[in-house]
This record gives sequence, structure tokens and C-alpha cells, in this order.
Amino acid sequence: MTITALIADDQAMVRGGLRLILEAQPDIDVIAEATDGAEAVSLARRLRPDVCLVDIRMPRLDGIAVTRALAGPDVPTPLNVVVVTTFDLDEYVYGALRGGAVGFILKDAGPNLLVEAVRAASNGDALISPSITIRLLRHLTPSGAPTTTRPVASLSERETEVVRAVARGRTNQEIAADLFISLSTVKSHLSAIQNKLGVRNRVGIAAWAWENRVADNA
Repeated sequence: MTITALIADDQAMVRGGLRLILEAQPDIDVIAEATDGAEAVSLARRLRPDVCLVDIRMPRLDGIAVTRALAGPDVPTPLNVVVVTTFDLDEYVYGALRGGAVGFILKDAGPNLLVEAVRAASNGDALISPSITIRLLRHLTPSGAPTTTRPVASLSERETEVVRAVARGRTNQEIAADLFISLSTVKSHLSAIQNKLGVRNRVGIAAWAWENRVADNA
């Protein structure tokens, strides 16, 4: 199957570079480009791409607003949004994460990571890269911040192990190998964890883990 993608960035050079990388892959097709946030929302809602690559800083609507509009908790059929970011915009990225983003990549990330992020998002296995997302979540976790989510006791011992693995940046396949369980069992655990924590994806699980210090021993 071909993965359809939308690129939203106000810099033509960035859009062109991302398109060249993605369309060099036989299974990815860039079906639209947006030059600002409002256009991104309009195109995404009309075309329903498998993955939306969204810049943080754009005219009219920024990346946070775009993410909430396309993947927020009030969206009945959310799209897969991957935020393109730099670490000097951490507070904005955190807002996007809470808005439903399923992954993050750096603008200067290599082609392989970009392609991996798009494929992961399209498969519902959001990119949690140890070199990007986990470091970002560590940085954003406020020290001594009060816990506002459900208590750790609501998770079984096995589910807690899966949460720590997600926070560590492990893929489903790696979690299955590490814990000596099947891939389908991993997916079942993830579904149960998302329901218990009230989050929508792996990024939400990782954020919860860092906020609640469950990932401290990861």
C-alpha cells in the first residue's frame, strides 16, 4: 500500500527537501503541500492523508493549533500528525504532544529517520526515538510537578514494564523480544494502557511515564 503524506511548512526549501526524500521511497506519495497552518488544516481535512508532517512555526495557524485541529481529543476521526521541530521550541512541542501529535523529528534529521517516522505513523506505531522524543520528554518533565493522571497502581506489573519500554523508545517488535511475549500481546497491552491512562497513542504513554516518574528506571 502507498502511504499518502501532506507537508506543511512555510519555507519552500524545506517542503521541497522533505518531498524529495519521501517521494524517493516506493511506498510514499506526497499528495499535498501547505504553506501555512490554515491551509494545512483545510487540505488535510479534505484529502485525509495517512500522515501529516507539520512545522511548529507557520503563519495564520501554528503547528500546535494545526495538531489540535487534526488530532486533538475532540476530533472524532483524528489524523496522524508528526511534528517537525527543533529543541529551542520545547514548550511549543509539548503543547503539540498534548494536542495529539504521534511523533517528532528534527528539521535536520537524516532521511532515514524522516521515512521511519512517516511509516511508523501510518502503521499506528508512533515514532518514539531515544535520540529525539525521549530526550525532549525528559527535558519537559517539570521537577516536582504534581501528578494529575491516574495512579500507577491502576497498571499491572506487565503493563508497567511495557510503559517503561515505550518511554525508553522501544518499538513493538523490540518490546516483544525484550519481554518474551508475542507482538499481538504487546499491542493488547498498549491498548489497555491507553484506556487506563486516558491517552490516545504511544507518545501520550511516554509523556505520562516521564511526568509520573514511571520512566525513571527505564
